[in-house]
Amino acid sequence: MQLHDLRPNVGAKKNRKRVGRGISAGQGKTAGRGTKGQGARQGGGSSQYFEGGNLPMVRKMPFKRGFTNLRKVQYVEVNLERLEKLFVKNGVVTSETLAAVGVMKDPDAPVVVLGQGELTKPLTVKVHRVSASAKAAIEKAGGTVETIGSSGEAGE
Repeated sequence: MQLHDLRPNVGAKKNRKRVGRGISAGQGKTAGRGTKGQGARQGGGSSQYFEGGNLPMVRKMPFKRGFTNLRKVQYVEVNLERLEKLFVKNGVVTSETLAAVGVMKDPDAPVVVLGQGELTKPLTVKVHRVSASAKAAIEKAGGTVETIGSSGEAGE
């Protein structure tokens, strides 16, 4: 076998369609471009930027930065200093009791306890999330922490 014997496989190479070569060729006269108009002209056709006179998407984009995550869980944040003021010794902290004392409106909303402030009373905390510092402070004061699941997410 010599270099001049090499040929591509049958059907691997197709001949280019030659348009505008007469009626019998099938793509004669207007050569598939239709009659008149911007698309029929040589070099004609609009750019990808052009959207028929509308404000192009690229021009709109600076006003629409980022996106809104519809699945984001909005927690009601409660700090230790607030629990210290609102609850008595050996009290139970849940989303229902927090709603009852006016910390939040919706008792079904998920709650996260954060570690700002001091806690001296032992409390039983049953919420959706607890920060590590808050958990340590609650257990140091003699209380217990229990995390409950919310929207498929485990506590802590």
